[in-house]
Amino acid sequence: MKITIIDGQGGRIGKTVIEQIKKKHSELELYAIGTNSIATSAMLKAGADNGATGENAAIVNAADSDVIVGPIGIVFANALLGEITPAIATAVSASGAFKILIPVNRCNHFVAGCSEAPVSEYIRIAVEKLESML
Repeated sequence: MKITIIDGQGGRIGKTVIEQIKKKHSELELYAIGTNSIATSAMLKAGADNGATGENAAIVNAADSDVIVGPIGIVFANALLGEITPAIATAVSASGAFKILIPVNRCNHFVAGCSEAPVSEYIRIAVEKLESML
């Protein structure tokens, strides 16, 4: 199973996701895709097995992933302060991978039905969903 974590900015969400997954499932091979080198570096330091940076890396890895995990902005063009290009959003959205999206009510979108919880709680729920799929 190819599990890809996509994040941008400082990579804090991706880093936390990887730490939580690796804590319980060190055997899983995780792919960290950052929209910038800082995000990629943070996810690799958290324990990702593979890492790459940029638009092409996101497009290539989204195409053959079984699961993609990341903030909800990875499916919105120009989200994460412009780091999610239209090509990245399209590649993630069009991927046949199961997507586990972490709601973050910023960048001009609001996810109706989500309670106001800390991002750490949403990450915990996302990791639980991934574990239920293993």
